[in-house]
Amino acid sequence: MAETLEDRDGAIAPLLANGWAHDTDRDALTKTFQFKNFVEAFGWMAQVAIHAEKLNHHPEWSNVYRTVEVLLTTHDAGGLTELDVALAEKMDAAAS
Repeated sequence: MAETLEDRDGAIAPLLANGWAHDTDRDALTKTFQFKNFVEAFGWMAQVAIHAEKLNHHPEWSNVYRTVEVLLTTHDAGGLTELDVALAEKMDAAAS
Protein backbone atom coordinates (compact mmCIF):
# COMPACT_ATOMS: atom_id res chain seq x y z
CA MET A 1 0.00 0.00 0.00
CA ALA A 2 2.18 2.83 1.23
CA GLU A 3 5.95 2.73 1.02
CA THR A 4 6.51 2.63 4.78
CA LEU A 5 4.53 1.41 7.75
CA GLU A 6 4.20 5.05 8.84
CA ASP A 7 2.72 6.01 5.45
CA ARG A 8 0.28 3.13 5.68
CA ASP A 9 -0.75 3.99 9.24
CA GLY A 10 -1.28 7.58 8.16
CA ALA A 11 -3.46 6.49 5.24
CA ILE A 12 -5.77 4.33 7.34
CA ALA A 13 -5.82 6.49 10.50
CA PRO A 14 -8.76 8.67 9.36
CA LEU A 15 -10.72 5.52 8.52
CA LEU A 16 -10.01 3.97 11.92
CA ALA A 17 -11.21 7.22 13.52
CA ASN A 18 -14.43 6.88 11.51
CA GLY A 19 -15.36 3.41 12.75
CA TRP A 20 -13.28 1.12 10.56
CA ALA A 21 -11.15 -1.58 12.19
CA HIS A 22 -7.92 -3.15 10.97
CA ASP A 23 -8.16 -6.94 10.87
CA THR A 24 -4.48 -7.78 11.22
CA ASP A 25 -5.01 -11.49 10.53
CA ARG A 26 -6.28 -10.76 7.02
CA ASP A 27 -4.65 -7.33 6.63
CA ALA A 28 -8.09 -5.90 5.91
CA LEU A 29 -10.39 -3.08 6.89
CA THR A 30 -13.76 -4.00 8.40
CA LYS A 31 -16.84 -2.01 9.30
CA THR A 32 -20.49 -2.56 10.12
CA PHE A 33 -22.94 -0.11 8.57
CA GLN A 34 -26.43 0.28 10.06
CA PHE A 35 -29.30 1.83 8.12
CA LYS A 36 -32.91 2.69 8.90
CA ASN A 37 -34.25 -0.30 7.00
CA PHE A 38 -33.52 -2.87 4.32
CA VAL A 39 -34.31 -0.50 1.43
CA GLU A 40 -31.76 2.05 2.64
CA ALA A 41 -29.13 -0.66 3.18
CA PHE A 42 -29.72 -2.14 -0.26
CA GLY A 43 -29.75 1.30 -1.89
CA TRP A 44 -26.41 2.11 -0.27
CA MET A 45 -24.98 -1.18 -1.52
CA ALA A 46 -26.16 -0.40 -5.05
CA GLN A 47 -24.56 3.04 -4.89
CA VAL A 48 -21.29 1.62 -3.57
CA ALA A 49 -21.34 -1.14 -6.20
CA ILE A 50 -21.05 1.51 -8.91
CA HIS A 51 -17.95 2.98 -7.22
CA ALA A 52 -16.49 -0.50 -6.77
CA GLU A 53 -17.00 -1.28 -10.43
CA LYS A 54 -15.35 1.99 -11.49
CA LEU A 55 -12.36 1.16 -9.27
CA ASN A 56 -12.44 -2.47 -10.44
CA HIS A 57 -12.18 -3.33 -6.74
CA HIS A 58 -14.96 -5.29 -5.11
CA PRO A 59 -15.73 -5.66 -1.41
CA GLU A 60 -16.50 -8.71 0.61
CA TRP A 61 -19.81 -7.84 2.19
CA SER A 62 -23.04 -9.26 3.52
CA ASN A 63 -26.42 -7.78 4.22
CA VAL A 64 -28.98 -8.83 6.81
CA TYR A 65 -32.02 -6.55 6.91
CA ARG A 66 -30.60 -3.11 7.79
CA THR A 67 -27.01 -4.17 8.55
CA VAL A 68 -24.16 -4.42 6.05
CA GLU A 69 -20.88 -6.02 7.15
CA VAL A 70 -17.89 -5.01 4.99
CA LEU A 71 -14.37 -6.38 4.64
CA LEU A 72 -11.89 -4.68 2.31
CA THR A 73 -8.56 -6.18 1.25
CA THR A 74 -6.75 -6.58 -2.04
CA HIS A 75 -6.39 -10.31 -2.60
CA ASP A 76 -3.88 -9.93 -5.45
CA ALA A 77 -1.59 -7.87 -3.22
CA GLY A 78 -2.07 -10.00 -0.12
CA GLY A 79 -3.43 -7.15 1.97
CA LEU A 80 -4.42 -3.52 2.09
CA THR A 81 -3.76 -1.19 -0.83
CA GLU A 82 -4.77 2.30 -1.89
CA LEU A 83 -7.84 0.75 -3.53
CA ASP A 84 -9.14 -0.37 -0.15
CA VAL A 85 -8.67 3.09 1.30
CA ALA A 86 -10.39 4.70 -1.70
CA LEU A 87 -13.37 2.34 -1.54
CA ALA A 88 -13.69 2.76 2.24
CA GLU A 89 -13.79 6.54 1.77
CA LYS A 90 -16.52 6.17 -0.91
CA MET A 91 -18.52 3.91 1.43
CA ASP A 92 -18.32 6.42 4.27
CA ALA A 93 -19.33 9.29 1.99
CA ALA A 94 -22.30 7.33 0.63
CA ALA A 95 -23.43 6.45 4.16
CA SER A 96 -23.37 10.02 5.45
